[in-house]
Amino acid sequence: MENKSSRRKLLKQLAVGSVAVAANPLASLATNNNDEMYKLKGNINHSVCRWTYSFLPLEELCVVAKKIGLKAIDLIGPKEWNVLKSHGLDSSMCNGAEISLTEGWNDKQYHSTLIKNYTDHINLVADAGYKNLICFSGNKKGMDDETGLKNCVDGLKQIMALAEKRGVIIQIEVFNSKVNHPDYMADNTKWTIELCKRLGSANFKILYDIYHMQISEGDIIATIKKNHEYFGHYHTAGVPGRHEIDETQELFYPAIIKAVADTGFKGYLAQEFMPTATTTEDKIKALKKAVKLCDV
Repeated sequence: MENKSSRRKLLKQLAVGSVAVAANPLASLATNNNDEMYKLKGNINHSVCRWTYSFLPLEELCVVAKKIGLKAIDLIGPKEWNVLKSHGLDSSMCNGAEISLTEGWNDKQYHSTLIKNYTDHINLVADAGYKNLICFSGNKKGMDDETGLKNCVDGLKQIMALAEKRGVIIQIEVFNSKVNHPDYMADNTKWTIELCKRLGSANFKILYDIYHMQISEGDIIATIKKNHEYFGHYHTAGVPGRHEIDETQELFYPAIIKAVADTGFKGYLAQEFMPTATTTEDKIKALKKAVKLCDV
């Protein structure tokens, strides 16, 4: 484990721009290797998920994010929005209204709690000037897909009018149930697109997690091109392993993110990989590399 002194030294280096970018085998497709020369192109709004870089205190992660050129940090709740604001960063996907990943809108026993939580959080998100609020289907627990759809619609309809009024987009995240989230109901795009259609609201979208959907169903680029109107947010990670999006894994992110950009997408793309590096400096280099690889 690194000591606090070395981490403070790294933060100081970041502040003056002296940390070099890791060598990038796909550099010709994404960037050059000079950290100070490279500037993000502005075609993609880049973010990073807080939980995958939780080895850094949020204040330090904000410094890193600003240095790299990120506009936001993903999956932050109301208690920490003041930290983001102090650094001029957006909360690209707000959380805190959910009960858990397994206890969601597909089960009516949770509706009263969820409706109260989301009513409160929709107002908090809007008052803070943010836009996106995550939600989850919950696990099946023996429930069939049609019953789950009907239950989700019944519950979500009770918050959508407020979301529309306040300009907040409720986004349901898709997970794979094969590797990471056994029994999760929203484990494919077909089910979640049907949910969007039944709700019929421009303020309900899908958080399309590229890592999860590669495991669940593949066909990523074609799916994005065909269904992008339902996708309000994107997450990345390497397959297999949910690690760096580099040459060791099966997804070619430059092409995927170009497909996203070609749809006219104006939302956020958040890095959600778990870095395998052992030092803080190398983990930060991995984030820089991923962002630049996705900067089409």
